[in-house]
Parts: sequence; structure tokens; C-alpha cells
Amino acid sequence: MTPWLTIIGIGEDGYGGLGENARDALSRATTVFGGKRHLELLPESVKAKRIAWPSPFSDVYPTLKALRGENVVVLASGDPMHFGMGATLTRFFDRSEMHVLPAPASFSLAAAAMGWPIQHLHLLSVHGRPVETLFKSFTPGAKLLILSNDGATPAQVARMLTESGFGAARLTVLEHMGGEAEHRVDGVAQDWDHPRSADLNVLTVDCGPATPDARSYSTLAGLPDEAFENDGQLTKRDVRAVTLAWLGPRAGELLWDVGAGCGSIGIEWMRAHPSCRAMAIEANAKRQGFIERNSKSLGVPDLVLVQGEAPPALLGLAEPDAIFIGGGVTDAGVMDACWKALKPGGRLVANAVTIQSEIALIDWRNRFGGHLTKLNVSQALPLGSFDAWRAALPVVIYSVHKPV
Repeated sequence: MTPWLTIIGIGEDGYGGLGENARDALSRATTVFGGKRHLELLPESVKAKRIAWPSPFSDVYPTLKALRGENVVVLASGDPMHFGMGATLTRFFDRSEMHVLPAPASFSLAAAAMGWPIQHLHLLSVHGRPVETLFKSFTPGAKLLILSNDGATPAQVARMLTESGFGAARLTVLEHMGGEAEHRVDGVAQDWDHPRSADLNVLTVDCGPATPDARSYSTLAGLPDEAFENDGQLTKRDVRAVTLAWLGPRAGELLWDVGAGCGSIGIEWMRAHPSCRAMAIEANAKRQGFIERNSKSLGVPDLVLVQGEAPPALLGLAEPDAIFIGGGVTDAGVMDACWKALKPGGRLVANAVTIQSEIALIDWRNRFGGHLTKLNVSQALPLGSFDAWRAALPVVIYSVHKPV
């Protein structure tokens, strides 16, 4: 199909900063979509009908589809394919319908302003996203480029850094980069005294060193048990690391964490890759609170909490790529409902501590195949003036792939 939808990246320098291809597309356009700020950057010589983004934004898709085949231009900030409008529109239109003309992205401009090699940076966005997603990126020595949601974001991030033990982190707010109103504000997280910046800004963070008690963790499986608020209903660190290895998180996949407790498995699944998704199914109200607080503090606030008991709570949920059952393998219908819902080729992992639940998993393996592993973990703990090995209850881990 001949491209009819041209997506043009535009910077703060406006129409004057556009290349010849972008100007030609605008001169031929019958309709131009964009934010009010972007549309105001166009000169009167652009005769196309101008339509500002509606609210809610989703209302624009039927309008765009109705114009299929005409010369339509969409204006977007910087690089439309990086956290931008172009990436969003690929979910609704085939790539063959679109012609994308990027401008220098905000992140590129910010890296240039800071003199930071962009390949060594964490490129993040909290524009329209929960700011708590940043927590998992706070690590000693890390350098972050953050597309802010609005002018309140820098002060909020400064507080988050300080509370996480990174009060010495250096922050720079880059406002209206490339335009006449370009401005820069520098400071240290613990001393940040700028309550609000310009709404259009990129925040840079040099995390620097952390305090000894800083809340900073690897994204690899096996966070310390104390990282999770819990009431004891927690898959312990060593068992959790092995369990997640059997689950094998992959980009874009969805996990059901059935009988989630404090949410540790689903949270670590989501920390493995930015596009990993998880649903935590939990009936206990107190533990539901743990899940909500832990998911935010550990940087995965998009974890979906499903309040209810399996199997009824599983009805109508999105089809999972993997399922973990941490409790309830002996409850009537739970294993069957999970197996039925699992995608062909998906993975099911279940843990057992009691003899009855172990028997249930052995029976399931006899019916469907899979692997059984018994994990015995001992910790060196004080015994008088000496140390002795104290064994935790052994855990049986069952893993199986559903046939395609």
C-alpha cells in the first residue's frame, strides 16, 4: 500500500527546523493532526485542515481511519518511534501505510547537552506512566534520561531518590530544548528546592554513590526477602530464584501469579524485562495491600492485582504465557483451570511444601509429563557461640510445558 499517513517529528525550533521532505508532506497534506502547541508552530502557508488531539485521545483513531487514502500528516515530538506517537499508531495501522520522518529526539538532545554517551544511559519515560517505575533504575553509578510527565516530575524524582538512599544524586532539568525558551536547572536530590519546572522537560539523573542502606537491587531473580513487605507468606529468596529460572520470563509475556501472597514472583517476573506483564491473583485483603505497596516500591506499579480466589477469579483474564501456582495445588479445580487457560507452548510452574501438595504434583506429572525438582536449602545460623546449619522445609518445584 502507498503510504498516506506521514508522521513528522518536530522540535522546539518548529517549522524552520524541518527538512525538505517534511515540508513537502505538509504542503500536500489535506489534514494535519497534532497537539495544540505543535499546530501553532506551523505557518499560514500550510493550508491543510488542523485537528488538535481530542480527549480522550482514543477518539482520534476512528477519525484517522476514515481519512485512509488521503494525504494526512501527524505532528509528534522529536523521534515519533521512541516513546512517541509513531509507536502508538503502529498498533492501529500497517507499517506500509505510514511514512515516518523523525527529528532529533529529546533523549539525543539531552545526551548532547550533558556530554553523556547515549549507549551507556538508561532511557526512561514517565509521561503518562506511573513515576514509581523509576525505582528499579536507581542503582549506584547509573545515569538516567527521563522524559517527564510535567513540571512536577523533577521535584518528585528528587524526593524518591532521597528516600531511596540516593540523596547525593545530581539532577539536571533541560527545558524546551532547541527552542527560544531553552533553560537548564542543576541541583542535588537532597537539596532540590525547585517546586516546579516547565512542563516540557527532560530530567537527567546521575545517581552517583548510594548510602549503605540504599534501596537498590539487581534486576536478576532472587531479591533479598526483606525487599518485600510480607506476613511470612513469601517464596523465599533461593527458592524464588530457581522458580523464576523455571518460569523463564521473556519480553512481552504475561504471567499469572496464582495465590500471590506478597507478590514476589510476579514482581520479579516484571523486573526481568520492561515489557513483561503479570497478574497477581490473591484473595487475602491484607496480602493484597502488600502486593500493591511492593509493586510500587520495587518499580513495577503496572502489575495487575486480581482480588479473589482461584479458580473463579481466573475467569475472563487475559490468556497467560506462563503460570505460577505458589499455593492451592490441592484446591479443587485450580490446577485444571490454570492448565486450560495456559497458552499452547506456555509454562506452568507450581511449588509444594506439604506431602499432600507434593502428591498432587506427582500425579499431575504422571498425567502431563514435566520435571520435578526437590530443593533443600540450609542457612548457617548461630548455635550458642558457634554456627550450625538450619534447614528450611524442602520445596518441590514442578515445571511443565503445555503441548502446542
